[in-house]
Amino acid sequence: MSEWHLKLVVDPIKCDGRGVCHELFPEWISLDKWGFPIISEDDVPAEFFDHAQRAVNECPRLALHLLERMETRC
Repeated sequence: MSEWHLKLVVDPIKCDGRGVCHELFPEWISLDKWGFPIISEDDVPAEFFDHAQRAVNECPRLALHLLERMETRC
């Protein structure tokens, strides 16, 4: 049996701390005192996938990414 897991990550070099990601996905992304994202280390649950994808698509610096991995269980 295989399961897909999604993780939201930020490229700190590209990010300039505008906070758009937090506005679009506050359930998963908080901001530090300079406005840079702090992203949950957990896998993004399926019910939040659309929110995560929107934050990735709307990032003005293209700094957010969804990483997919498949976990196979025997």
